[in-house]
Amino acid sequence: MRIGFGYDSHRLVAGRRFVLGGVEMPCEEGLLGHSDADVLVHAICDAILGALGEGDIGRHFPDTDPAYRDMSSLKLLSQVGDLAEKKGYAVNNVDSTVVLERPKLQGYIHEMAINIAGTLNIPVASVNIKATTNEGMGFVGRNEGLAAFAVVTIREKED
Repeated sequence: MRIGFGYDSHRLVAGRRFVLGGVEMPCEEGLLGHSDADVLVHAICDAILGALGEGDIGRHFPDTDPAYRDMSSLKLLSQVGDLAEKKGYAVNNVDSTVVLERPKLQGYIHEMAINIAGTLNIPVASVNIKATTNEGMGFVGRNEGLAAFAVVTIREKED
């Protein structure tokens, strides 16, 4: 068993789609980034890569590569899951927290968990997503951006 930790944050800007956990949500602003800027999925990718000892998402999917422009982060997660499998590991579970003031995520969390679980080929019950505000403090509290944290366990696959 191995454990990995991931973190990501992105700025909110006008004129972008708001995508989180592979779900597009109505919001006045979206997340700025090279791909779809899905901070939740990016944090999970980093957690898996960390558990594998394979660096971070920027090393594998550099924002200087036009191939990843506006790409769905679920595709990146799929590639990270494939890397884990090639190295003889399977994702055991994901625990994550999204920190944002708006929009409220309650109505979207189950769909996000379904997307992530389906991409990683694990049970939905193995994906936990929590949401919290930053109580008006810092860049999140000022609605300048949002952040996500993830912890992942992976296990060696049985032959």
